[in-house]
Amino acid sequence: MVPAKFYETLSEAITDLKKRGYVHDFNLHPEWIECPPLNLQFKPAEFHVDEVHRFEGMTNPADSSILMAIQSSTGIKGLLVDAYGMYSDSLSPEMIKCLTIDKRTSH
Repeated sequence: MVPAKFYETLSEAITDLKKRGYVHDFNLHPEWIECPPLNLQFKPAEFHVDEVHRFEGMTNPADSSILMAIQSSTGIKGLLVDAYGMYSDSLSPEMIKCLTIDKRTSH
């Protein structure tokens, strides 16, 4: 596994990851993630988080965000940006497990 790159800013990370093929935008739902432009939904067994990057707000730590580089089992790559730590309250246990860093995920 190649270690994840360190990014200074969220926009820098998004730009680089898009160059690396993570071109779609994903939205998070309690039971799945979706790719609205392609009209697709992926359940936890249908995707993997390849990389996770965390960013803290410059003036307020509560403005922290998390960026996930995700690949579906069919090869569709995209990005999911969410408020750090906030997503877990409304997610199913399967989604929480799938969004957890594992040995296949770069940090």
